Amino acid sequence: MTLHQLPRRRFLAGSVAALSGAVLSPSLFAKVVHERVVNRKSAAAAAGTLWLGGEAEVSRMGFGAMRITGDGIWGEPRDQKEARAVLRRAVELGVNFIDTADAYGPAVSERLIAEALHPYPRGLIIATKGGQVRPGPNQWVPDGRPEHLRESCEASLRRLKVERIDLYQLHRPDPKVPYEDSVGTLAKLQQEGKIRFIGISNVSTEQLATAQSIVKVVSVQNRYSVAERNSDAVLAACEKQKIAFIPWGPLALREQAGKTAPPHIADLQALAQARHIDLAQAALAWLLARSPVMLPIPGTSRVAHLEEDIAAARIHFSHQEMSRVG
Repeated sequence: MTLHQLPRRRFLAGSVAALSGAVLSPSLFAKVVHERVVNRKSAAAAAGTLWLGGEAEVSRMGFGAMRITGDGIWGEPRDQKEARAVLRRAVELGVNFIDTADAYGPAVSERLIAEALHPYPRGLIIATKGGQVRPGPNQWVPDGRPEHLRESCEASLRRLKVERIDLYQLHRPDPKVPYEDSVGTLAKLQQEGKIRFIGISNVSTEQLATAQSIVKVVSVQNRYSVAERNSDAVLAACEKQKIAFIPWGPLALREQAGKTAPPHIADLQALAQARHIDLAQAALAWLLARSPVMLPIPGTSRVAHLEEDIAAARIHFSHQEMSRVG
């Protein structure tokens, strides 16, 4: 059957589908958003920038919005006014990458972000995650079922007040669900225009490769710090492929510092003292110097702590100083 012989209804339906696909094409989005939006003079931009998916430029000092919730990452924050002030101050300092998840609260962090920042300033990337449920404070249960991920994404869209999520990350592989099924669901949501970029979290190099066989992965979020480097191989893979590496738990080392601190922590502590900077700032500066694809997201519920963390973007360790810490 030729084009002219096609029934009019089928022809129009096919035309609409084709046009919809063109509108949602990442390559066409790139023509619109592949522009520099980072304020080079801002505090956060002192860390440099990187490009998500080769399209969206972000300062290499982001903000993690997990801590703006209640104790145990559960419920409302003790001071909602301060929580909103932290978010606004982060943007004022040049942060244009904010990481959250539907599980933070749950739902509280996403809601506060929208309350504090919507309508969002130009160039601000809001990244969220789905794939974990919260039975209670400090409890995390993976749920990578396709139906759950779809419901979670739809709910995040409503809470964040957006039609498309900038970066949607699979929070954690679910051992009860084939990883391909979970990632495949995000790919479908992306095709539907509900997700712009896709990221994954808490993965091995094998899982990264599996995800990449299904979708374009622009970020990986794994636990990583000067004291915990089990993801070195994953970081190396991200460097090779220019994938953003987002280290979570970058400041989980204060409790390890002291007389019995592991060698890496003790060396970092000595370096911090020599440079007259806080240990947390030294930890962030070490991450930034560790890799050009590193995108730290320190989190806090206090403006004063936020300003101290972002100030680490201006601290640059030399090769010699990095070799001292290892």
